[in-house]
Amino acid sequence: MYMVESKGGAIVCMLLSLFFLGTWPAVMTLLERRGRLPQHTYLDYSITNLLAAIIIAFTFGEIGKGTIHKPNFLSQLSQDNWPSVLFAMAGGVVLSIGNLSTQYAWAFVGLSVVEVISSSMTVVIGTTLNYFLDDKINKAEILFPGVGCFLIAVCIGSAVHSSNTADNKAKLNDHKDAAKYGDTNLSPLKETSGVYSKDLEDGSGFTNKAKAGTAVFLIELENRRSIKVFGKSTFIGLSITFFAGVCFSLFSPAFNLATNDQWHTLKKGVPNLSVYTAFFYFSVSCFVVGIILNITFLYYPVLNLPKSSLKAYLRDWDGRGWALLAGLLCGFGNGLQFMGGQAAGYAAADAVQALPLVSTFWGIFLFGEYRKSSRRTYILLGGMLLMFIVAVAVLIASAGHRK
Repeated sequence: MYMVESKGGAIVCMLLSLFFLGTWPAVMTLLERRGRLPQHTYLDYSITNLLAAIIIAFTFGEIGKGTIHKPNFLSQLSQDNWPSVLFAMAGGVVLSIGNLSTQYAWAFVGLSVVEVISSSMTVVIGTTLNYFLDDKINKAEILFPGVGCFLIAVCIGSAVHSSNTADNKAKLNDHKDAAKYGDTNLSPLKETSGVYSKDLEDGSGFTNKAKAGTAVFLIELENRRSIKVFGKSTFIGLSITFFAGVCFSLFSPAFNLATNDQWHTLKKGVPNLSVYTAFFYFSVSCFVVGIILNITFLYYPVLNLPKSSLKAYLRDWDGRGWALLAGLLCGFGNGLQFMGGQAAGYAAADAVQALPLVSTFWGIFLFGEYRKSSRRTYILLGGMLLMFIVAVAVLIASAGHRK
């Protein structure tokens, strides 16, 4: 069994995890904005998310010869370690519910804001729990100022959302007034451009594509996307986001308990779960919850989404490759986070919760978020990203070394 033991190796795992965990939400958002039902996307995602855990278990978990104290993955499957297994599975349950919740929240308040708020809650609550569970191996004088940076980031993120919402509302009102009084300065022709556009799913061709950030762009996006948000209160999206944040706060401490048995629930002589065995059980429960909930939502959808069926899902190949990719990115991202956390402390590994840095990058360059926004929105957005850069640097600097 291969174990990451050096601080440098742990930091590499964290940085790779940061990129993967910041990218998969962008892929899922892309499909929702293309009109694919989130139930279909999440079912595809769940399959490859579990596949990633299986690949990690049968590679890293089986490298070399196991010992009595550090058995390989397959050896641990037959051991009497159910208390730790249940902790790992509990972590998978709350993560699955949190991921499912954010898939709906992205539509209401945007990819960037959802990731900022939920990730900051994860750090403020989850990192504090992990610090004490890890017997304070991380440097508190560095760790908690980093947590404070995340807390500041969530406040700025809320202000960014409020400012951007006001900007979009003003654009739509100007567009309506222009149409009402016959003003051609804000006509659809002025807000579109004839460009050669290669769509990620629908092929390529010469189209009149709305300029990102314009009222026409916002209207076209609303007509195309699967979750309709016009006329609905953003309170719904923020409520879902905060609920997801609570779920995300608990999955890492549960995994920590599964691999280190701080509460001494295992029988004497039974070795702790390896990070790979725990991640396997973690991902199995994540898969089961995701499948059950999304098959239910096919027939009993929420947020006024259209009904679907298992048969319709199996026939829906439009965007399936992207959904499968999202599952792999999330699975490997979580696995790398846990590998780094086992070596340097799970509190420091929560540096990957700076994933809004990556998500915001994709939101700006892939989806045109914040285009043609006000100067106030840009200043707030810059301040938010700066706080995340500082936070991830500080949390990584707090990394310890597990004996």
